[in-house]
Amino acid sequence: MIEWYNTQNESWAGRFESKIFLDDMGGNMLEVYLENSKFAGYAEKCIENLNSLPDSLIIQICVSLINSAEQDKADDSFELPKLNNAKDILNYCWFTAVYVNSPEDENVIKYVVEGEGDWGEVVGFVIENNKLVYTGVEYLENSK
Repeated sequence: MIEWYNTQNESWAGRFESKIFLDDMGGNMLEVYLENSKFAGYAEKCIENLNSLPDSLIIQICVSLINSAEQDKADDSFELPKLNNAKDILNYCWFTAVYVNSPEDENVIKYVVEGEGDWGEVVGFVIENNKLVYTGVEYLENSK
């Protein structure tokens, strides 16, 4: 699933095909960064989890992205258009990377997804055991 392209150090970098989120070019290839190469199998589980998120959780992520777009916008000229449904926010943002830290417990799936919105701000969200635990600009600080 992950195509690792940088395996020269303890931390690895790779690419994978996202089944849900688009990249900055309108495609579906995202980067994945792994803090410690000995957890490559764990990273695969995280990506598998991301690609199989339940629709209810995707909607929850989208609602939280809408809130972030309204509260954290850096571009004051950006006005979020009226959305027909929560998933429409995905037309105004894109995602670039997934960060997988060394887990304290490999049975707890936890990762960070990083992106950016047309509202001019970097945004990310943290998933832990199929629960959204944070969305916003301070996603890396909230992933610990």
